[in-house]
Amino acid sequence: MLKKILLFSFFLLIISTVFAQKEKIENLPNFDKPLFHYGFYLGLNDNNFKIDYKPSSIANPDIESSSSIGFNVGLIADLRLHKNINLRFEPGLISNTKTLRFKHITNEVEGTREDVGNTYLHLPLVFKFSTDRLNNIRPYVLGGFSYDYNFSSNESNGDDNFAGQFRQKSSNLMYELGIGIDLYLPYFKLSPSIRGLFAINNELKYDNSSPSQWTDPINYMGTRGIFLHLAFE
Repeated sequence: MLKKILLFSFFLLIISTVFAQKEKIENLPNFDKPLFHYGFYLGLNDNNFKIDYKPSSIANPDIESSSSIGFNVGLIADLRLHKNINLRFEPGLISNTKTLRFKHITNEVEGTREDVGNTYLHLPLVFKFSTDRLNNIRPYVLGGFSYDYNFSSNESNGDDNFAGQFRQKSSNLMYELGIGIDLYLPYFKLSPSIRGLFAINNELKYDNSSPSQWTDPINYMGTRGIFLHLAFE
């Protein structure tokens, strides 16, 4: 539901901004001419796990993943490659909490719920493809890849789910896609965008011994998320 609200709000912002444009004096007319420029960003995220199962001795595995809203913050370094193409490095932090419910585990002593708090060092390299500027707006699409380091992965912890410790891999590769619009204001450029983030590798670290009711049924567990991203440049 939240994802639908974020998407609707973002598209409403774009549509209202476009229709509000009239012939007017351009703000920051020389903003896009320098080879380099810098900025920072703030945002919200709704990151969850995509889980695929594998053939397993455990019948009918059922793992439910839910998430809470998290935040993003970071810096921007922008290199102009062409008047309509920019290469951006956007290092930052992503944080949120996910809840896993192992519904196929019925023994209350073992427990059926894990709260997984994740804080990632997010290091994306993103290509931004922009249209020509229309007065004080400029729509764009973007895409790229990132290396994400999970500070709270517990990968090096010797304990596993049998000792009440859920573990993930520390180093992960992601790709992201998005759309947005540059808004040229009198003193700075505001760039709201909506982005999808997708893990490439399996982020799960399997339990030390098998069979494990927690990790054996899982073939792949990777982050899938949506960002509301506000860049100030």
